[in-house]
Amino acid sequence: MKKIKIYTSNTCSHCTAAKEYFKEKGFSYEEKNVSTDPQSKKELMAMGYMGVPIIMVDEDVIEGFNKNKLDEIL
Repeated sequence: MKKIKIYTSNTCSHCTAAKEYFKEKGFSYEEKNVSTDPQSKKELMAMGYMGVPIIMVDEDVIEGFNKNKLDEIL
């Protein structure tokens, strides 16, 4: 089972699309909402990212919601 973590914000339509994608595929994921969780925002910035969604699947990092890339990895 792949470990999936997604950094999101409340106003991000791509984040919503990514979460819908995981639900449809039946994958569970850990959501880190940078709008409501200052620690998650710090983590994201420490990794050098300013935007969301950032999707982490095990060691792979995907910037934005890239369905084809996710299909390939998962």
